[in-house]
Amino acid sequence: MRTLSRWLPRSLLSRNIALLVALVALTQLCSFGALLHFVQRPRIERASIIFADYVKLLDSTLAALPPAESRASAARLNDNRTAPAAHVANIDPPGANPLHVFQTWQRDVFIAALQRHLPADMPVRWESSDEERLWIRMHAAGEPIWVALPMSADARASGIATAIVLSIGLALLAAFTGWLIQLHLNRPLGELAHAARRVSAGEAPAPLPTDGPTEIAQVSQAFNQMTAALQQAEATRALMLAGVSHDIRTPLTKLRLALAMALPRGTNDKLVDSAEGYLDRIDTILQQFMDYAGSGEREAPQPGDLNALAGQLVADFAGLGHEFDFEEGALPPFAFRPVAVMRLLMNLMQNAVVYGRTGLCVRTWQVDGHACVAICDRGSGIRAEELERLKAPFSRGTNARTHAGGTGLGLAIVERIARQHGGSLTFSDRAGGGLEAVVRLPIQDAAARR
Repeated sequence: MRTLSRWLPRSLLSRNIALLVALVALTQLCSFGALLHFVQRPRIERASIIFADYVKLLDSTLAALPPAESRASAARLNDNRTAPAAHVANIDPPGANPLHVFQTWQRDVFIAALQRHLPADMPVRWESSDEERLWIRMHAAGEPIWVALPMSADARASGIATAIVLSIGLALLAAFTGWLIQLHLNRPLGELAHAARRVSAGEAPAPLPTDGPTEIAQVSQAFNQMTAALQQAEATRALMLAGVSHDIRTPLTKLRLALAMALPRGTNDKLVDSAEGYLDRIDTILQQFMDYAGSGEREAPQPGDLNALAGQLVADFAGLGHEFDFEEGALPPFAFRPVAVMRLLMNLMQNAVVYGRTGLCVRTWQVDGHACVAICDRGSGIRAEELERLKAPFSRGTNARTHAGGTGLGLAIVERIARQHGGSLTFSDRAGGGLEAVVRLPIQDAAARR
């Protein structure tokens, strides 16, 4: 079963055309078999009966003529070419010709039927040398003589070739018609697949047309309803998170003020620092939730220089005491969301600082129509395989316990921003030790992603 599925065409278009051609071919074969068995074979056998009557009449006429006149008549029938009896008698039965299989089939059916309707002492031979001739042994002047007779048109399969060509033409016409029909069906399916990929990337595609075939229109209508429901759920989620953030940050601000008023500096600095630290962590967690909820959906792509953005972040981290080597590759300007991509790079660079600590590096290059950015470190922390799992929201690694300020959304935010640009985030072990996080963003016009 697996071998059969491996040889089947992959696309729906090719499968439907192959099925249509196979059905037409099977129908043509059945029709052709019925034509041969119920039409052509009876026709050939009737022709053989008539031809046998003609041969028997000719044989009796030659036998009744005087010997000299009988031999002369036989010679005229042979066009004055008299073959030796031993030569004709030793002619082998003609074999099947694969190039003219229907012609040889009709010839064999005709000869077999003719032999059944002739006396036993009148054998039939078919010669296929320079020209095809039908030899029949008759009686002239009291002795047997081989006579060459013209072949009946019913044994030559003149109409079969036309039927075969017509069948092949009908099969090709059916395949072409199926191709046109499938193209008409594939167009809305292709639009549906493109729209689904845009939804997967976090975009809001335009509603699909619903004026096609009923089944396709129902699928498009259901997809439009699903997209509208997702957009409504997204808007509700963003509104809810914005409300929660506002409602929590308001009492946090009041709490900071109350803390500053209740415990002025110098009274209990350790308690104040600890309380402010907890308030900062709460604020950071809220911001991460908001970043994950937004992740740049409302930001429009615009042409920009990714090298310049990465270089600015490298300089900013250097100002904070974290030196990154910057290996700048040749990248053309292309469309991306600058704030979202800046957040993406900052999250990866912050992870490298916290978990990698040494050998920090940022590399950029272009390959296969994609701009690539790699954030590298020489740390001995999380392996690349574990980081692939940590791209899921709220997933945290084992060494994250020593860094309690996170929520497990950092890599999820990076993954989501990369997918919104039609790109990807992958991890691999760095040559010589450490980790390498690679972001691939497609280089294309800004209008293509709007």
